[in-house]
Amino acid sequence: MAQADIGLIGLAVMGENLVLNMESRGYTVAVFNRTTAKVDELIQGRGKGKKLVGTHSLKELVGALKSPRKIMMMVKAGPAVDDLIDQLVPFLDKGDILIDGGNSFFPDSIRRTKALEAKGFRFLGVGVSGGEEGALKGPSIMPGGSTSAWPELKPIFQAIAAKVGPNNDIPCCEWVGSDGAGHYVKMIHNGIEYGDMQLICEAYFMMKVLLKMSAPEIGEVFAEWYKGPLNSYLIEITRDILGKKDPETGKPIVDIILDRAGQKGTGKWTSQNAMDLGVPIPTMMEAVVARSLSAMKDERVAASTRLPAPEMNFNIDKAKFLPAIHDALYASKIMSYAQGFQLLRAAATAYNWDLNYGQIALLWRGGCIIRAQFLEDIKKAYDADPKLANLILAPYFTDVIGKSQANWRLAVAEASKNGIAIPAFSSALSYYDQYRSASLPANLLQAQRDYFGAHTYERVDKPGVFHTEWLQA
Repeated sequence: MAQADIGLIGLAVMGENLVLNMESRGYTVAVFNRTTAKVDELIQGRGKGKKLVGTHSLKELVGALKSPRKIMMMVKAGPAVDDLIDQLVPFLDKGDILIDGGNSFFPDSIRRTKALEAKGFRFLGVGVSGGEEGALKGPSIMPGGSTSAWPELKPIFQAIAAKVGPNNDIPCCEWVGSDGAGHYVKMIHNGIEYGDMQLICEAYFMMKVLLKMSAPEIGEVFAEWYKGPLNSYLIEITRDILGKKDPETGKPIVDIILDRAGQKGTGKWTSQNAMDLGVPIPTMMEAVVARSLSAMKDERVAASTRLPAPEMNFNIDKAKFLPAIHDALYASKIMSYAQGFQLLRAAATAYNWDLNYGQIALLWRGGCIIRAQFLEDIKKAYDADPKLANLILAPYFTDVIGKSQANWRLAVAEASKNGIAIPAFSSALSYYDQYRSASLPANLLQAQRDYFGAHTYERVDKPGVFHTEWLQA
């Protein structure tokens, strides 16, 4: 007998935690996993006595669901999603809803929405952020896809989402837009996450190298910063990481972790899409490059013995330089978010999405990896001016940057002078300086393009398109 409100396929940690989250909110959930032993483990273990329906085939899963059926897929992004959709479709009725909750690339969600709607089904591409803990206790949820499917899933998703607001009753889940919009917003979230993490790492490294501070001392600084405008999940976990000792050696565990970072590709997707749309997001791009460079560990070690470095010449008092790093981190963080929202604006036009930027900021206010106190200020900025050309033009952020600017430049200059790589800080400052400049050297660049390729140029003194025969006398 059909009794489950929703089905979920894929019982890795994220999927299992989402199931338990849904059940805790009063929903009956049918579950299936390709390795069916995982189903039995859940039903007899963490799910014992709960409103769960264990199934051992896709046909059995579909048969356990109330109509219209809602099936959430938590499987690896890519071909696995398409294969699973193909296996499910023969068992579905018109109007049933398939939900992809993985980290899928947004063009795939656009394609899947169109293909399933053409067959009479509905599809949601849903970004889910918050990691394992968020999935269990309340993630940030970014749904997009078939518009008619949203009312069917809204009660469930908003019930399980993180909550914010004065009364802790505003869900970090709201409709984003059609076809691939949900997964696109999740992709931008991940791009900002890359930038945010790299900026924090560069702040840590300046304290370590220039100020000769130990990991616990740096952790105390982040603990203090967490109490102010830099309050965020990533600052919080950085504080915790720097205070953690390795049980084997007694050393700070961060000091024995190899400096070689991994990545799963979402930052690369963001960078590629920005290039496609012609939107500058240098801070996020530099964060992707930094991870790639970190992976070249053996080459870097070899190069460190051969390539000359500047003589370390740093003599600024810690009491003066710590506020400089703080202000540089805050201002650079604003640039990273501003770049992300610039890309959202361009995507809304390119893909015909009606995006609510203030609402998107609220979706990220709780549950997700980039949750931060100042997202409330971003929401207020877009609520005041939904057509805001750039976040840094909002009075609040213009004021913050004005107050931070001297310290920001001091931190970047000292790091550069002493040979410390700070690509995210530097790119954020360069972005700001370019954006605020009424005049840039692109006039010479355009002349060069016209010289070697007859690409033409515009003039400042009259309208039209012009070309110069540069090699003629």
